[in-house]
Amino acid sequence: MKKLKFAIIGCGRISYKHVEALAKNIGEAELVATCDVVLEKAEAKKAEYIEKTGASNDTVHAYEDYKKMVETEDIDVVTIATESGYHAEIAIYCMKKGINALIEKPMAMSIDDANEMIKVAKENNVKLAVCHQNRFNKPIQKLRKSIEENKFGRLVNGTARILWNRNMGYYEQAPWRGTWALDGGTLMNQCIHNIDLLQWMMGGEVERVYAECDTYLRDIEAEDFGAIVVRFKNGAIGIIEGSACVYPKNLEETLSIFGETGAAVIGGLAVNELKTWRFEGEDEEAAKEAVNVKIDNVYGEGHTPLFKDVIDSINNDREPLISGEEGKKAMSIILAAYKSRKTGMPVQFPYENFSTLDMKDDFKGRK
Repeated sequence: MKKLKFAIIGCGRISYKHVEALAKNIGEAELVATCDVVLEKAEAKKAEYIEKTGASNDTVHAYEDYKKMVETEDIDVVTIATESGYHAEIAIYCMKKGINALIEKPMAMSIDDANEMIKVAKENNVKLAVCHQNRFNKPIQKLRKSIEENKFGRLVNGTARILWNRNMGYYEQAPWRGTWALDGGTLMNQCIHNIDLLQWMMGGEVERVYAECDTYLRDIEAEDFGAIVVRFKNGAIGIIEGSACVYPKNLEETLSIFGETGAAVIGGLAVNELKTWRFEGEDEEAAKEAVNVKIDNVYGEGHTPLFKDVIDSINNDREPLISGEEGKKAMSIILAAYKSRKTGMPVQFPYENFSTLDMKDDFKGRK
């Protein structure tokens, strides 16, 4: 198999996980370039990778212009971890150059941009993947297998609860956070991973969405609390509760699934701990012991297997587990929630293009 050459575009808060994942997949991937508009950040990620892998200093190059990087380097895959509002533009540029793209969540800020990214990937015969790394958590994989084996019987409801704290210092640290142009609010930034897991477990096909959200405590454009009710086409109901206002620190991130013959709850820092596992004939404590792993950060340990899946998808010419089509699903639920917030009405699927920017004149932050 070919050893793939990776470049990282955007060297901020989450990028250390990309460096870590590449270092742990060193047999099949290598980092050849880093890029950030602040060159010192790109240099820092280059140094971090070299320290982890022992790579030679002259085999990894730092840039502040991603277009110059693409024109200069031989790159197989870019990972994009910039501000969310730039994801689509950068991914489309790179894919048109024949480069595969792995994008941090959300993949885009509008339905049209997501559709264009999927189209460009197909036209240029490259892979498009989205970083919903929690799908690779062991408890999540166990839950998904049980769904596929119909152990729950008829699905009734599921809940995604993200009860976190993001104080004003968090938003002031990076002024793009909480803006409609580059970020969206708590639902789009903090909650999208758990929303992705909920829709993945509940069947994926959405009938309609209704939401209420507002800006209560943080001086930002977008919401710091949101609640969504999702009706899936299989009849099941999803309930999403997302907060950045929990005092004084993060409380929980929990995914719960309930059906006719089963009940499961997964919690922990990054939905990494099986809390409840109730199926006839199964030992709940043994199930927990088999999959629970302690972690020390909210990003979890899923980036390494995620990168491995993307590498395998390229080398074996198959779709990655979290393709563009898959990555679009949670984003679409959140954009529908924003549209519902704007109109005060449920949003039926499918719906016409909607963007975070469509909220700009109607929802201007804390009242």
